Amino acid sequence: MYDLAILGGGPAGVAAGVYASRKRLKTVFITEGWGGQSVDSMGIENWIGTVKIAGPDFAEMLRKHLEAYAGDVVTIQEGERVEKISKSNNQFSIKTASDEYEARTVLITTGSSRRKLDIPRAAEFENKGITYCASCDGPLFTDKNVVVIGGGNAGFETAAQLLAYTKSVTLITHSKFKADPITIQKVLANPKMKALEYATPLEIKGEKFVNAIVYQDDNTKTTTELSAEGIFVEIGLIPNTDFAKGVLELNKINQIVIDPRTQASSVEGIWAAGDSTDVLYHQNNIAAGDAVRALEDIYMYLHTK
Repeated sequence: MYDLAILGGGPAGVAAGVYASRKRLKTVFITEGWGGQSVDSMGIENWIGTVKIAGPDFAEMLRKHLEAYAGDVVTIQEGERVEKISKSNNQFSIKTASDEYEARTVLITTGSSRRKLDIPRAAEFENKGITYCASCDGPLFTDKNVVVIGGGNAGFETAAQLLAYTKSVTLITHSKFKADPITIQKVLANPKMKALEYATPLEIKGEKFVNAIVYQDDNTKTTTELSAEGIFVEIGLIPNTDFAKGVLELNKINQIVIDPRTQASSVEGIWAAGDSTDVLYHQNNIAAGDAVRALEDIYMYLHTK
């Protein structure tokens, strides 16, 4: 029986794991891999204390940090995906494909996955011009012409970030704009900004690196090839919370609903932090901080209740 089970090996999970070790909470740390979404980034420039680091190196740094503190307190179970979580007699059972673990408390930090751009040559150019993180990779495209795919708040907010670095930003969405009207108005007021509704991406072009995207005007059915040195994809996130369905309260897009003061979920004894939750902003530094907040509350729960 563990005091705590931490699920997920991104910045949130590792931050919690380090704190759990320092607080001497007997912990099982279950993760399929390390680094979360950041492992796919070409260069992370906003992780505080590190000027720039490639995604795979960031993941390795997290792993080494946790291993250095784990000792005989945190048991690391790497390469395991959580399939089911259940509660009985005020304790939890966490089932993976290969084992089952019992714990008094649970912290979910399983993050989310980006919806991928599913058109010809998109997979080929991931990390070669196609990226899914403006806050991570935006400065790499300074003074370049870029495209944002996605017409919701995330797409327009990404465009707003990129306007600080790039020569121009063109936003493409297959439907009408779905962002908040005030956000649309403010972003489109920038002279470097252009946006196209009812434009469906058809193909990515390039040699060693992206140099163009082909899209169709859905009203006229004409196709256009647009020069682009970078393509930022914001077509949604898929929270990694399937194992929690029917157990916790989830919102309409399956994010875990939490109390932002403590990170507690709707079920006593389960907390959540990072991109799997319904907090307003999702970034590495925020996820790590939220996990530390959760860990502090978990410690008090275990020692005062």
